[in-house]
Amino acid sequence: MQTKLTLRMEEDLIERAKSYSQKVGKSVSQLVADYIKMLPESGKASAKEAPNLTPIVRSMIGALRGANIDEEDYRRHLEEKYR
Repeated sequence: MQTKLTLRMEEDLIERAKSYSQKVGKSVSQLVADYIKMLPESGKASAKEAPNLTPIVRSMIGALRGANIDEEDYRRHLEEKYR
């Protein structure tokens, strides 16, 4: 269930949020919701214990699970990339 929430902040922050939301194609409400989702749930972890990960980085967790990649593969990748 979605409920309306009113936030009060400096006008320049509001304009910045609106501009950014247009660039990324999300509403300001969705940006705020995405940020709040990054916060630890009460009772589960303190702010100090919560990893400071962005939603994009968080979505990548486990992306290589089961992949057979090691440090040597990464070195070869870098050598090819920077030739």
